[in-house]
Amino acid sequence: MANQRSFLRFFIRTAAISFAAFLAEAKVVHADTTPKHPNVQLIERYYAAYAKGDIDYLKRNIFAPNIVWKIPGHHPLAGDKHGVDEVVAFFSALKKANFKAETYFLEANDKYVIDMHRGWSEYQGLKLDLPWCLVFKIENGKIVEAQNFVADQHAADAFFNAVYKLKPLPDRLAE
Repeated sequence: MANQRSFLRFFIRTAAISFAAFLAEAKVVHADTTPKHPNVQLIERYYAAYAKGDIDYLKRNIFAPNIVWKIPGHHPLAGDKHGVDEVVAFFSALKKANFKAETYFLEANDKYVIDMHRGWSEYQGLKLDLPWCLVFKIENGKIVEAQNFVADQHAADAFFNAVYKLKPLPDRLAE
């Protein structure tokens, strides 16, 4: 019986998230008087600073010094970025592709934020437009970890491989 209740809660929550995503996609607006969770506000500030290119604000107010940003895939930008400098370097490189994000859904508890957004880019005739999800881990009011998930990893890999060319061997090897 407890397993059935647990599954039912999971099913209802999943359906609610899917419905929220549908509402966001349909641009339906409703008034919500519930105060936003502080971690949702943190991620909203992150996206606002990212959209403005305010790297200094991100470094001072959003990213923990020991941040880890995880990018899935098989392309030059993929892999784990450790520390603020590597994360900032990733975002600086991402600017080349003119990557943009539009948030559809944010939900939080005291430790995590789940983000669903549209991520799109156009670079020299190449286009990418996909749903993305991120799981942010929050500690002491800052992002300590972000794990990216993309709806179509193959499309993301193809786009980023086309935009970010690797040097031929042996020049691309660190040592």
